[in-house]
Amino acid sequence: MKIIIAGVGEVGMYLAKMLATEHHQIVVIDTQEDRLEDVSTHFDVLTVQGSATSFEKLKEAGVKNADLFVAVTHELEVNITACILSKKLGAKRTIARIDNREYLLPINKAQFIALGIDSLVYPQMLAAREIVNLLSQTGTSEVFNFSGGSLSLFVLKLDENAPVINKTLQEAATIDNELIYRAVAISRDGQTIIPRGNDVFLPNDIVYVITNQKGVSKMMKYSGQKKLDTHNIMILGGSRIGRRTAITLQESSNVKLIEFDKEKCFQLADELPRAMIINGDGRNIDLLREEGVDKMDVFVAVTGDSETNILTCIQAKRLGVQKTIAAVENTDYINLAENLGIDAMINKKLISASYIMRFTVNADVPSFVCLTGSDAEVLEFVVRPGAKITKASLKEVNFPKEAIIGGVIRDKKGFIARGNTHVMANDRVVVFALPSIIHRIERFFN
Repeated sequence: MKIIIAGVGEVGMYLAKMLATEHHQIVVIDTQEDRLEDVSTHFDVLTVQGSATSFEKLKEAGVKNADLFVAVTHELEVNITACILSKKLGAKRTIARIDNREYLLPINKAQFIALGIDSLVYPQMLAAREIVNLLSQTGTSEVFNFSGGSLSLFVLKLDENAPVINKTLQEAATIDNELIYRAVAISRDGQTIIPRGNDVFLPNDIVYVITNQKGVSKMMKYSGQKKLDTHNIMILGGSRIGRRTAITLQESSNVKLIEFDKEKCFQLADELPRAMIINGDGRNIDLLREEGVDKMDVFVAVTGDSETNILTCIQAKRLGVQKTIAAVENTDYINLAENLGIDAMINKKLISASYIMRFTVNADVPSFVCLTGSDAEVLEFVVRPGAKITKASLKEVNFPKEAIIGGVIRDKKGFIARGNTHVMANDRVVVFALPSIIHRIERFFN
């Protein structure tokens, strides 16, 4: 595909990185020369310096032949205008980054489609949604649902006392006769392993597991994890992510939100009548103690500073909080934060990239997940009639070894894939894969 990315900020840079490894033709537009030099030095992309709202620059980028135009600058108006112009000039599909929830209302989304903007991505709302999703499964560091939860991907850190420790995948499978969950990847020492039957589970492995709702409790038991109550929640930071998270949680939980900016606290108090808003510096240990951090079930740090989020989560953990979640924008810090004991990380770049990346695959992909602790990706494919994957059982179709099929959703019911599973047209198939082979995987589902 030919893909044009407008804006080389955090999201744009990460998109360029992801797409450049998947053999797409990438063109990047930005007004800042130093940003363009940085992205062209690290990745195989073409660059155009100038505004993405310029007819001249869009034509120079070859917009009339673009399969996808993505505007992810920090300026809402630039993103919207650039997408409208690009569609008029020939781009097949356009996506705009926004920062206004009002635009996502169905009646307003229809207006954007009429203007030529095919999809809108709101990173802060996606991040808040992921935090709420995490709190529904508190023993995990990440959870992603497919087809409304018919299948889910759980990310678990193995406790040293977990029943599966020092067992191979084959041995672990014999613990329970009913195969209702499957390990599709292991992250160990920064490396991603697509596991086979003789691979062994070790303490502190990060394991990616596909299961249906029936298998959640057994999966948690065998990994040494347990579900925690999330009645009392403390949020540090009244950012858009913090605010959206609190709005959702205040109806079902006791929420305390700490914000340094006094004026913002008054605004938050109006928006969050059921939450307690505290004006103060969350880095102050005495303040955390005074506000009862030791009585919290969950501590969520979503300030605009990754270092503050990591350090306050570490402190909250030491003061007795069972689960901590930190917004970490620097991807280099993610493994460090994991090793320091933080339970879950939220990264807007990865979440936004996950949303956008599904439009770059030449197949029907309702869900695409870029994982925080792994260099692999998870895709949900809809199988088209006559697709190669339907011609034989999974063990006979020569599926790439760098990928693994975790589960299948058929008639809204999810089940774990086995070697003798025969995939059918219109099934939804969840695949865990390394980025370099996604273009090979597509061919099995078209």
